[in-house]
Order: sequence, then structure tokens, then C-alpha cells
Amino acid sequence: MKAASVHEIKQALMSNSSKELAELCLRLAKFKKENKELLTYLLFEAHNEEAYIAEVNQLITDEFSEIDPGQNLYFVKKTLRKILRIASKHIRYTGSKQAEVAILLHFSLSLKRSGIPFMKSTALANLYKQQIKKLNAAIGTLHEDLQYDYLQMMNEC
Repeated sequence: MKAASVHEIKQALMSNSSKELAELCLRLAKFKKENKELLTYLLFEAHNEEAYIAEVNQLITDEFSEIDPGQNLYFVKKTLRKILRIASKHIRYTGSKQAEVAILLHFSLSLKRSGIPFMKSTALANLYKQQIKKLNAAIGTLHEDLQYDYLQMMNEC
């Protein structure tokens, strides 16, 4: 079965009543955890983005606290990728460049402060450098005042 385009879906949704839309959203939420998480964000947390960013940053901090810096780099790499997947998922939910910068900056600073010898591993060093590139690109899209503030914080990375 071929999926309809976003435009076709939008047209079909516009023709439905609010009750039908609510039923469609509930049915969609039942199929995937990500759909439910996105709906939760949109309905309950989108109005207070700062609190959401703080919550995501706390989640990242908790995940970093479970990493033992002396552990095998293979397991450290897997855990860091898991943390990065969590961060990326929450960045997609917000759709905000400022949230993206705040979350990626927190990830990068947490990695730097964790004591993990990530520069000894090519894969981990590349992962870190890639996040710094994403961070620079996202900062470039922000307002000048915010750019200055975030660039000051980024100098710690």
C-alpha cells in the first residue's frame, strides 16, 4: 500500500470534524511510542519550552551519570549513541533551533565533563566533532544576541 502525501493527508484532515480528528490522533498514538511521546509534547509541554529543555537536559545528565569512564570504550560508545538518539528525538519534537542548541550544548558539555577519554577513540572523537558541527550550524540560525550567548557557552566545549 502506498502512503498518501502530506498534502493529501492535510486535505483529508481538514474535512474531518474535531471528534473524528481526536479519534484519529488516539488511534495513531496507540501504534507507536514515538507518536504518543510527540502528542504528549504537543498537548502538555509545548507551551513551556524552557521547562521541557530542562527536563531533557536532566534526562541526558542522568544517562551520563550511569556511564563509568573507566569502562570499555565499546560500551561507552553504545551508551553515548543511545543518549544522542534520545537528544535527537526530543529536538525533533520541539522543532526549535534554540532548543536544539540548548540540548546539543548540554550534551557536548556533559561529554566533555564526564571524564570519558573520547579523543582516544576515532569513532567517539568523530561523534563529538559532528555534534559541534551541528551546534555551530544551529547557532548560526539564531538571533545575534542569542548567538553571542551560546558561543560564549560553547567555548567551554
